[in-house]
Amino acid sequence: MKRLNVVAFNGSPRRDGNTSILIRRILDELENEGIETDLVQVGGQMIRGCTDCRRCFENKDLRCVVDDDIVNDCIEKMVEADGIILGSPVYFLDVTSEMKALIDRAGVVARANDGPFRRKAAIAAAAVRRSGANHTVDTLLHFMLYSGMTVTGAPVIGIGRDIGDVRRDEEGIARAKEAGKNMAWLLKTIASADQPEETI
Repeated sequence: MKRLNVVAFNGSPRRDGNTSILIRRILDELENEGIETDLVQVGGQMIRGCTDCRRCFENKDLRCVVDDDIVNDCIEKMVEADGIILGSPVYFLDVTSEMKALIDRAGVVARANDGPFRRKAAIAAAAVRRSGANHTVDTLLHFMLYSGMTVTGAPVIGIGRDIGDVRRDEEGIARAKEAGKNMAWLLKTIASADQPEETI
């Protein structure tokens, strides 16, 4: 069986904040199943938004023409990964601006290049203090579903404001762990189905 790998993107400017804690719980379960993981820090980066220049439709090279930030590296990691996790805190009832810029540009590049994210396993996660969790995960899920990804279950939502508060949300942490197990099962099931049958 081929080596499976999952890439996660933390949209929170707080590198070790509540969103990171949720993502880390998901990744722990994947790693327990022998799946390689990579956590990319998106929040706090200087990421330009999509300008709808349409150059990616002309070039068709799986890259955004804007090449002075981390977006092309992120797109490359998404293309190579078997599974994708997107996590964001709720910022004014939606994802952070860095996460929105990433999914806008990655989504357009994917459309311009015959949908390289299709059939990848996906999980959406959000850390919330009170309001906006549904809208935040909805933004993430729209990107995933429109890109043809397979979402492995309900989105992971953890409640907390100050760093570390989400650890006290037992249901949120349990959902994160379950999401990791679900993704691991799906990835291994797909990988097993892709193996050629042994001949006697």
